[in-house]
Amino acid sequence: MNKTLYLECCSGISGDMFVGALLDLGADEKGLKEMLESLPVDGFEVKITRKKKAGLDGCDFDVVLDQEHENHDHDMEYLHGHDPEYQKEHSHAHVHSHSHEHSHEHPHEHAHHGHHHHGHHHAHRGLMDILGIISRSGLNQHARQTASDIFEIIAQAEAKAHGEPVDQVHFHEVGAVDSIADICAAAFCLDDLGISEVIVPELYEGSGTIRCQHGIIPVPVPAVTHIAADHHLTLHMTGVRGELVTPTGAAIAAAVRTADRLPEKFKILKTGIGTGKRDYDCPGILRAMLIEPEAGKKDEIWKLETNIDDCSGEVFGGLMETLLQAGARDVHYFPVYMKKNRPAYQLNVVCDEDRIEPLEQIIFQETTTIGIRRIRMERTVLSRRETEVKGWFGTAKVKVCSLPSGDRAYPEYESVKKISEKHGISYMEAYHEIVQAWKERGKYEQ
Repeated sequence: MNKTLYLECCSGISGDMFVGALLDLGADEKGLKEMLESLPVDGFEVKITRKKKAGLDGCDFDVVLDQEHENHDHDMEYLHGHDPEYQKEHSHAHVHSHSHEHSHEHPHEHAHHGHHHHGHHHAHRGLMDILGIISRSGLNQHARQTASDIFEIIAQAEAKAHGEPVDQVHFHEVGAVDSIADICAAAFCLDDLGISEVIVPELYEGSGTIRCQHGIIPVPVPAVTHIAADHHLTLHMTGVRGELVTPTGAAIAAAVRTADRLPEKFKILKTGIGTGKRDYDCPGILRAMLIEPEAGKKDEIWKLETNIDDCSGEVFGGLMETLLQAGARDVHYFPVYMKKNRPAYQLNVVCDEDRIEPLEQIIFQETTTIGIRRIRMERTVLSRRETEVKGWFGTAKVKVCSLPSGDRAYPEYESVKKISEKHGISYMEAYHEIVQAWKERGKYEQ
């Protein structure tokens, strides 16, 4: 049941590309369609076909919107018609005015998704509306949580972009019918394939500007930049003019990623390709691989270590917070005695290889040290995922680790502390209440 997925995002990532890639890997197409039929949303239908991009055969997952719900997401003339440079570069390639392979000129050729009691509420949906739709869907509990996590990431990013609280933001992107279908489909496919580990090294992004519901905005669009910053996603900027990474694609990567580096040795079990809709100078495909890391392979981590004898202890509190925000896995320091019996602190920072340089710069800038030792270390780690659990106490963040004997939940410190203070109970009592709530709900039965 526990499988490892590698996403190769060399031409970006979007919701439909992700779903197409997982369908190509073997996710249940019939079950997916049945789940989408259960959504209390109207105005769309789904087409799943085979298409070629750059000569490569892939799966195309297309949420076809009716005229009332059309958002021009695939209309290159709409997206870039304001850009003279784009028009100049693509004047011959895109003289099709909605007649290319991704046209939505066929709203009457197929039966529409039938839930007409919802009218046109889609234009003003907020996060709570979306979570309500997910809760009434045919997704199982695990997939519902995944879909909710993805939407919450988008909502937080859009709230930052608009400068408003999450619960007061009503915007087209989160409420769009195709976003709901894409994200619920993504959650279904992940669960159906039994994927527990997802490796996403970097997201390739384009440049220039793009037109959206709010007007003409730069690429990467604000929601993508906020998601990348908040969830430490690595962006690889390309010379392609256009949006390669959509907010939905970035949010999926942020929500499901468990690692950003491939193991040194692994076997490829199966490859899937999901095709995109937009026509840019790159092929617009997302390649996904089910892989099997070399048996017994140890995970590698780096430790940065330095002794500091001329900084006050007060410096280290702020330094720890700064290092953790910059991507350190762990930070600790402790008193030591150096030559001539001088009291000092030894600082230890645990991090991935790609965070060594920026973390060292922070240490040099924020302390008086003049040298840092680097130590490559092997470690054995349990498979883990982050989620939320709800109970009488409210909502708590929980880290779930997989052991041979079953899953084990570890509540996050800040959640435990908040609940302890809010309800006037001890830290340990709050901790055990969260664990018990997680056990009783059985959120992750396999």
